[in-house]
Amino acid sequence: MGLQLPDSKYSIDIEDEHFKGILVAEEWIKDLESSDSRLHKERVIEKALMAAKLGSYNSQCFLFNCFLAYNPYYTYNVKKVPESNNLSNRPNYWPQFWALCENLRTRSVTGHAARAAIENVMADFNSTEWNSVCRRVLIKDLRCGISEKTLNKVLGRTEWRIPVFTCQLAQDSQGSPHKLTGLKRLECKLDGVRVLASVSMTGSVTLYSRNGKVFNNFVDIENAILEQYAPIREILGNVNVVLDGEIVGDSFQSLMKQAHRKNDANTTGMTYHIFDFVPLDRFEQGSWNWPLHARLEKLEKLSDLFQETECLRVMPGLEVDLDSGEGHDIMRRFADHAVQTGFEGIMIKDADAIYKCNRNSGWMKWKPTITVDLSIVGFEEGTGRNQGRLGAIICEGVDNDRTINVNVGSGFTDSDRDTFYTRRMDLLGHVVEIEADAITQNQDGSYSLRFPRFVRFRGFEPGEKL
Repeated sequence: MGLQLPDSKYSIDIEDEHFKGILVAEEWIKDLESSDSRLHKERVIEKALMAAKLGSYNSQCFLFNCFLAYNPYYTYNVKKVPESNNLSNRPNYWPQFWALCENLRTRSVTGHAARAAIENVMADFNSTEWNSVCRRVLIKDLRCGISEKTLNKVLGRTEWRIPVFTCQLAQDSQGSPHKLTGLKRLECKLDGVRVLASVSMTGSVTLYSRNGKVFNNFVDIENAILEQYAPIREILGNVNVVLDGEIVGDSFQSLMKQAHRKNDANTTGMTYHIFDFVPLDRFEQGSWNWPLHARLEKLEKLSDLFQETECLRVMPGLEVDLDSGEGHDIMRRFADHAVQTGFEGIMIKDADAIYKCNRNSGWMKWKPTITVDLSIVGFEEGTGRNQGRLGAIICEGVDNDRTINVNVGSGFTDSDRDTFYTRRMDLLGHVVEIEADAITQNQDGSYSLRFPRFVRFRGFEPGEKL
């Protein structure tokens, strides 16, 4: 059986007998693990690519396993994958493993049947092969210091390229008044987490972050989508589709804490606000030429249906003509009301814009910023390229009777990081102006800042009253 790689002319015969008995871990994975050097890892991948082009089944097997592990659109729907112990002289029949991956990906086997299928295949592989390759493919991380970016640095122009997961992103409207023209849709900007829900015609749902990481903790929302699967298919078209929206909880902090918990996550009471959709094949290609107003007409047909659920909503909005002064007045009043009622700001979307998976002016965001004056009470050394110089300043102060404690790690030039860290003892107690999106309250009742950025020193002496 031949398997065509997406967006590729290359196909691999996954039932070819040449893929029986190949030892992948001992050659390629261990070579990648042998050095932390990025250049070394790229050379290993280059060597594998060259060998694959010359017909090496071993290197083709390795590259195909990389594709299965790092393709963001391939998820295997298992939370725990067992490790193998002391098995050797097994057949290592890779087509059997790849068939397992496909069955898990398409949910042809689930639950107890999936666990049994995994254990059956594991029994036919050497423990080194299973633990070093198979298991790591199923958990979507080969754990040898590479990522899809590392692979695509070498494979990006070849048939082995790893698809990149991205979505429509918004530009900042500040500084771009010339783009605030024509028919626009206004929406309140939610303070939640961006979620892309891939809804398959096979009746499965996978929730992704905007960077392609799978969310496993929003079970209620997955189940609600599955319960509405038939009308979603009927209204949005009989195709695999990606719903684009944002999940909101009681607070941003509690939402993020539950979203990434590995065990005992509590995501009840959270709501998925859907503001767009795109067919999966167009999403993978990076754009869809349907205009926003046409996409919203489809979504509006789901709005009443979703009202019957506790955790699904279609995002409401308002259309304005920004070629008129009245339209700009409406937008200002809409933005003021959004902020007063607790939203981050507003989204401004071109009614005729296509869905394009990058940051562009089809969507723009507007949100207010605040500035506060705080005292420096400590410093953190940086890591990586900032090791040995400033990573963040630790600030404290009172604003409107709220005591704020926050680490500020952005807004600094490279020169600032060198100078401030060298002079850190002299700068203790100095007052700095910090810009942020908002003041936030932590679960313990203390206050911090959302996305704090250093602006400047305020010129006050240490200890001087403001």
